[in-house]
Amino acid sequence: MRRVVVVKCGGNAAVDLQYVCSDVAALAGTGVPVVLVHGGSADIDALATRLRVPSTRLVAPDGVSTRHTDAAMLEVVQLALAGAVKPRLVVKLAAAGVRAVGLTGLDAGLLRARRKTAHRAVIDGRLTIIRDDHSGRIASVSTDVLTTLLATGIVPVVSPPALAEDNAPVNVDADRAAAAIAAALDAAALVLLTGAPGVLADSADEDSVLTVCEVPETGSPPITGGGMGTKLVAAREALLGGVPNVVVGDGRVPRPVQAALSGAATEIRISQQRVEAAR
Repeated sequence: MRRVVVVKCGGNAAVDLQYVCSDVAALAGTGVPVVLVHGGSADIDALATRLRVPSTRLVAPDGVSTRHTDAAMLEVVQLALAGAVKPRLVVKLAAAGVRAVGLTGLDAGLLRARRKTAHRAVIDGRLTIIRDDHSGRIASVSTDVLTTLLATGIVPVVSPPALAEDNAPVNVDADRAAAAIAAALDAAALVLLTGAPGVLADSADEDSVLTVCEVPETGSPPITGGGMGTKLVAAREALLGGVPNVVVGDGRVPRPVQAALSGAATEIRISQQRVEAAR
């Protein structure tokens, strides 16, 4: 089996799911094994509004923003991802002639996570400890279900949540889940699609797209605006996990995956200066 390409479809409402699924289908049709990982921030926020569940973000000391997942929001996350976004993607892939199977990290213990007992966040300029956050960090990926599906030409469509140590669900970041899956599968590439042409030096200016973005081996990512902080953390984890090619590309354009792999994206690299210093 050829080496896998892992595609992360951003939850940004601007991302064109039809373009994404058509391109995934085109790649799969040429024999390239593809895993499609998705989030769904826009759908989660919309459903939270409908259900009158408060939706808030937590900003860590390094500037990276994450969703505050209390018990009510965890239920919203599961409903939105498994009940709305995933079926939408599977249907579009089917219409493009590809067999797809929707999975969450709960299925067959696909994603295991360590539950965060406390979350540090900066609120009103003060460091605060949040303890009602049902989120976790990916600890392991069970690849057998993925490789079995890929070997039969099926595209796995994967999303949070994951299973914690107590076998209860916890929310995990979809970008970082994609990175962990890519590393576990020894993927040839990880493509992170978003609602921008790549990593922007100025999140308000699409003309500021970077050809290459270097991230330090440890510490804060160089850019955190526009939701890019977590993507760069995920990209770093994939690179350190052995994935040779990690790019952030535009999910709004035709053939977004192939365009990104052909250079119309920001290539993410580990800063050589920091790597050499670490040695």
